[in-house]
Amino acid sequence: MHNQIENMFDLTGKVAMITGGARHLGYDAADVLAAAGAHVIVTSRTADSATASAEKLASEYDVDALGLPLDQLEWTNVACCADEAFAWKQRIDILVNNAGGGSGDSPGKLLERDPAEIKNMIDINLTGSLWCCKAVGRHMADAGSGKIINIASIAALLGRDRKMYDACGMSGQPIEYAAAKSGVIGMTLDMACYFGPMGILVNAISPGGFFGPTRTLSQQFVDMYSEHTALGRMGRDGTDLKGAILFLAAPASDYVTGQNVVVDGGFAIWH
Repeated sequence: MHNQIENMFDLTGKVAMITGGARHLGYDAADVLAAAGAHVIVTSRTADSATASAEKLASEYDVDALGLPLDQLEWTNVACCADEAFAWKQRIDILVNNAGGGSGDSPGKLLERDPAEIKNMIDINLTGSLWCCKAVGRHMADAGSGKIINIASIAALLGRDRKMYDACGMSGQPIEYAAAKSGVIGMTLDMACYFGPMGILVNAISPGGFFGPTRTLSQQFVDMYSEHTALGRMGRDGTDLKGAILFLAAPASDYVTGQNVVVDGGFAIWH
């Protein structure tokens, strides 16, 4: 490979923190950044999950990896985790703000939804993401450089036809998830303006539906969802998000900020 191309995607010596990086798309982000040479900090709600994923990455790539527990519902926990992550290598160059979820056990339909679970969903996916940007962004601002990649969702971009979920006996996407992820995109745009003069680039990625061996999705749902995408399939764990993550983390995107990259196989445009 030509040196110019290698240099555009080389992260050797950089330090990347990936929240919710123990599994699924978060692990994919940690994996591709480690493959590009970055030392990685993986967080999870449980210390054991974070440590196990970090050890797996360290054994596969010639990088250092650290696992840390993170509960982004608690500001003090977020601040302490960010400080511990920074102390590890005295730098954090990349933050992949991926932790989220928290749909709870009540039905997904708004009129049947538990108000406590509505609040929890917004707290995890929006407020928690903002807190992570604040805690890690402080260290980046001190260094005068950094890249933040917020994981949003196509849920922020379009209303959802719930007949697909009903046909498959699924609870469906709660409306507050769309509200929270819309907030993540808005946060990204304004944060890019706020942090830009400090040398920090902020972008978002909006994935569509993804599946893999560790996800409990019925084949019926996968088939129905695939029919609604321009490419005719769902996104694949372990493959389809990695390119966008690497691009936004690497020197190749050093003049890109305030953008939302949609990675959904054309679901949002297929009408």
